[in-house]
Amino acid sequence: MTEEATNLDVLADRIHGQVWTAATNGYDEERLGFQRLRPHHPAVIVGATDEQDVRAAVTYAAMHDAKVAVQASGHGLTSAMEGGVLISTRRMSGVRVDPEARTARIEAGATWQQVIEATSPHGLAPLSGSSPGVGAVAYTLGGGVGLLARRYGFAADHVRRIDVVTADGELRRATATEEPDLFWGLRGGGGNFGVVTGLEIDLVPVETIYGGGLYFDVAEVPDVLDAWRRWTETLPEDLTSAVAMLPFPDLPMVSEPLRGRHVAHLQISYLGSVPEGERLVEPLRALGTPLRDTLGELPYLESGKVFDEPDRPDAYRSVNLLLQDLEDLTRLTKLAGPSAPVMCVVGLRQLGGALARPPQVANAVGHREAAYSLSVLSPVEPGEEEVVRAVHRAAVEPWVDQAVGRSLNFSFGPLEEEQVRSAFAPRDYRRLTELKTRYDPNVLFHSNHAIPPALPV
Repeated sequence: MTEEATNLDVLADRIHGQVWTAATNGYDEERLGFQRLRPHHPAVIVGATDEQDVRAAVTYAAMHDAKVAVQASGHGLTSAMEGGVLISTRRMSGVRVDPEARTARIEAGATWQQVIEATSPHGLAPLSGSSPGVGAVAYTLGGGVGLLARRYGFAADHVRRIDVVTADGELRRATATEEPDLFWGLRGGGGNFGVVTGLEIDLVPVETIYGGGLYFDVAEVPDVLDAWRRWTETLPEDLTSAVAMLPFPDLPMVSEPLRGRHVAHLQISYLGSVPEGERLVEPLRALGTPLRDTLGELPYLESGKVFDEPDRPDAYRSVNLLLQDLEDLTRLTKLAGPSAPVMCVVGLRQLGGALARPPQVANAVGHREAAYSLSVLSPVEPGEEEVVRAVHRAAVEPWVDQAVGRSLNFSFGPLEEEQVRSAFAPRDYRRLTELKTRYDPNVLFHSNHAIPPALPV
């Protein structure tokens, strides 16, 4: 038996979960997540079932000078790891709710759907995102702009405790008073400092929303994006809205009202009454006859219907900018419309409100001054990655000079260090690099958007 095989046997004996290599049945199924463009190709996969499995996997990787990557749902994968140890956390999906304290303890692999299903019976909701299938932990570590964002702020603002395994194999508890620097950096700095095994988060008293969408044919309402932007200037903080603009193919599997059309899907989530919600959206309905109108009272358990995003794994890339204003959005219909060389999904989100205010406990989330987020996402067929990158650059180029930075959660693609740096205030980025030096000086952890150790002064 080779030394490598012996070491793997030792690892397998130390964990409760399973270990895979490329020669093991199920390896490909385990390494693949939702994002299928350039997936991880690890030397070893550990299917973690608890914190001790994570500690054993991190210790094994450190002893063998191997990188560590973590994957739950795999929606946000942007930077593939070749070799190394992939810790698959999808089996760590427990959710424990304390309805009196209005908190939930969520494990590393839980999706927002699993959290919502656990909290809804208590009349409570998490600050979840637009897609219920996304992993709750990674989303929150990146900041988290969800359906209730303008009322309650970033998901990262409502974390009470983080359990994390650092590069030395130690399980640490980070709170406002224990490991406070680590607590600050993990909330907004992503997975650069360790493997998070669980979060304790605040819940909010929400059972239903007034929500759904209005779908307009861009050819019939060419100024729909600018009209939406003007409308957002009038809104209360209880209303969070966004737009997705995309061309639907003329294919039988697409529903008849949308088939073959360039569509702007206006997405609404409002915490007030149904009559008041109807009043607030009147200016949007006045734009024209929508192809589809799904607005109405919606149980938060069904909140995924607001954005109605696909749940089929795919290969994709995106670019993102954070802006203080949006002007002349009709240019987007030309730059990223049906005539573009690749399909483009334009995403616009209104920020502001509680997102613009500092949290009770400071964190690393950057650019709270941004009023809007602009993203362009495209599916990528084999050989199209360079074409997609060029189309995205051209689509956002008119707004680059106005950008205050970018959101890493909406940046699905490898970024240069300077681009990662642009997601944070300069002082905060320096502090994050110092935390990297303190907790992961040898860069054990392979992160989607890497923050390097601080350079000597």
